[in-house]
Amino acid sequence: ELISCLPSPPPPGRGGTPRPGAAMKRTREEVDATLQIAKLNAAELLPAVHCLGFGPGASGAAAGDFCLLELEPTLCQQLEDGHSLVIRGDKDEQAVLCSKDKTYDLKIADTSNMLLFIPGCKTPDQLKKEDSHCNIIHTEIFGFSNNYWELRRCRPKLKKLKKLLMENPYEGPDSQKEKDSNSSKYTTEDLLDQIQASEEEIMTQLQVLNACEIGGYWRILEFDYEMKLLNHVTQLVDSESWSFSKVPLNTCLQELGPLEPEEMIEHCLKCYGKKYVDEGEVYFELDADKICRATAQMLLQNAVKFNLAEFQEVWQQSVPEGMITSLDQLKGLALVDRHSRPEIISLLKVDDLPEDNQERFNSLFSLREKWTEEDIAPYIQDLCGEKQTIGALLTKYSRSSMQNGVKVYNSRRPIS
Repeated sequence: ELISCLPSPPPPGRGGTPRPGAAMKRTREEVDATLQIAKLNAAELLPAVHCLGFGPGASGAAAGDFCLLELEPTLCQQLEDGHSLVIRGDKDEQAVLCSKDKTYDLKIADTSNMLLFIPGCKTPDQLKKEDSHCNIIHTEIFGFSNNYWELRRCRPKLKKLKKLLMENPYEGPDSQKEKDSNSSKYTTEDLLDQIQASEEEIMTQLQVLNACEIGGYWRILEFDYEMKLLNHVTQLVDSESWSFSKVPLNTCLQELGPLEPEEMIEHCLKCYGKKYVDEGEVYFELDADKICRATAQMLLQNAVKFNLAEFQEVWQQSVPEGMITSLDQLKGLALVDRHSRPEIISLLKVDDLPEDNQERFNSLFSLREKWTEEDIAPYIQDLCGEKQTIGALLTKYSRSSMQNGVKVYNSRRPIS
């Protein structure tokens, strides 16, 4: 069923000129006559008739004075529950809209139909419930628009987060940098203001980056200082003959407190272990894979290329006794060239690569012309959306071919 919507112009004044602000007073007889001219069957329509007209305010309104935002039910419910949606982005960035835990691209969708804003307009379902009779409802149009904002779920833009925090990495309480009050520092509010991501996504990424809050500011530990803290912990574990699965927090703080701030010792344990309580005491179970990975980064960061066999030997000797190194621990951190003689390994961190999909693939194909899926997967895994797979990304951004019986991928476009 339809509502009869019949636009009614203001009654003309002298000379046929519309009178400003004149009320719309279309009678039922005029409505019926219009229906007859339009050859519409009144029996097929609802009895209530809406007569639409632009009010004094709407007549001077421009299409850009009002914005419509299309929301999925979940986001709409959040607004109705009193939560906020925030638009984030600097002047040179594409605007995104963030809920508490998700990020959305904002895109303008044009429509060929003019969208009218009518306060208090009743839908056919509402009119049916009211059991309206053959009455005429005069409705004033408040404004209009020719487009609306459309939301598309996107990955949070977190590259900038590390860039900001790396402006001033924390080198320890006694470093000269900490005495310089002009050094860049960022609070949670600063990061929420500058990073195009939801609060939950930002806080999760801070954990991934092993960032910690020092004096109200979020800081990333300078890698050498982080390794210094880790070395203190692993040496204490070795000297006390503790199990890596049961490192007591209080004893660590007592023994290492004179060397480094206690909050830094505990932060190091949180970065490289899992906290738990046993019989009222707090313990940490250290993660061997994380410790082996960090040790490999320490060895590789000062070498452009490293003989693979020699690296594996030095690496195993460098980790705490009882831990076993494996190349699987280095996914997204280091790349092995099996075609060189001898085989070599080099540092390639996924978080140093571009955030944009096409730029990421361009960067990877400029480093290596052909990739196996096993080698490239750790460097594009983070690009996958909620329902996207690595295979789908490779299909879109690369070509596949067979090389010595192995499927390899190369760029779809020339790489300069």
